[in-house]
Amino acid sequence: MKTTSLHSIHSALGAKLIDFGGWHMPVQYGAILDEVVCVRNRAGLFDLGHMGRVHVSGPDALAFVDRIATNYCAKIPVQSIRYSLFCRPDGNPIDDVLLYREPESVYIVVNASNTAADLAWMREHATGFRVTIDDQTDATAMIAIQGPLSRDILQRAVTGFDLDKLGYYKFDFATVCGLERTRISRTGYTGELGYELYLPTQEGPRVWRALAELGTAEGVAPIGLGARDILRLEAGMPLYGHEIDAEHNPIEAGLNFGVSFAPEKKSTLGRDALERVLAAPRRKLVGLTTPGPRVPRQGTEVYRGTAAVGHVCSGAPSPTLSTNIASAYVTLDAAQAGTELELDFRGKRQPCRVQELPFYSRTRK
Repeated sequence: MKTTSLHSIHSALGAKLIDFGGWHMPVQYGAILDEVVCVRNRAGLFDLGHMGRVHVSGPDALAFVDRIATNYCAKIPVQSIRYSLFCRPDGNPIDDVLLYREPESVYIVVNASNTAADLAWMREHATGFRVTIDDQTDATAMIAIQGPLSRDILQRAVTGFDLDKLGYYKFDFATVCGLERTRISRTGYTGELGYELYLPTQEGPRVWRALAELGTAEGVAPIGLGARDILRLEAGMPLYGHEIDAEHNPIEAGLNFGVSFAPEKKSTLGRDALERVLAAPRRKLVGLTTPGPRVPRQGTEVYRGTAAVGHVCSGAPSPTLSTNIASAYVTLDAAQAGTELELDFRGKRQPCRVQELPFYSRTRK
């Protein structure tokens, strides 16, 4: 398995380490639900070094990305970020990604488990485009700080830049812990105020320790993948391999905001198939809450009376909502908020109720 530059820190902190997308990553440091509460109420540190980071440059960089990505890259304002997807001709995604629009190039963040497939897809479709595809994953570390106190804590490490002026899904460069031209983005996978930092690999441990020390008084803590999964589910954010995959398209997943149907995007891979789904969707991704004791898990079947109407994609106990929650695909006739359904646990039924996603959101400036 691969390791990030922070691996020795995780081991020293007593983290439980698991294989995640070929990386040896911390799933938890303590109780997972306590880590969720820490991020919702204070702030937490995340090692995101396993995420793929790719820089696309060259005269045709924007045109190339608009060929392979569903969002309209050329229309993204410079220093802004947009959610997008790489889709096959059948409209189903290879991955979901973030596009960082630079003046003449694009920085792309992809999922750890899909990095190799994404790079192969990009290189396969680069023929005829004057582009350079630079995999910067091994050369960089990626650290996130998330939670309502994240701005105050990170600001202590930043010089010459006011984080209050960095808008949601925007990025800039600043000096962080003495490192000039550090990429800072106001993004995250928790639904909270938060930031993600991109650093030279060798600087990752020093910056992590500095941020941890700066946040000691506020109770900032390291956060593992287990809590991250619950946080993103509460916030209604998809995870590749669960809400979207080779069998689940972005339209029925409610990710239309990441898909452009502009006339100029006619040649985008998967465009025709996605237009057909848009015209006649068959199912919808919804939220489910259930007061019963059993936690829904991926694959749990959803029923309406005697009829199976869908299946669970992700499920977890939610400390924020004080109930069990799940995302699920259900037929359109069962997708209205408030609809009473049942979860089937090996023949035992447990009531649940449909609600619109996300389960949790915060007011953003």
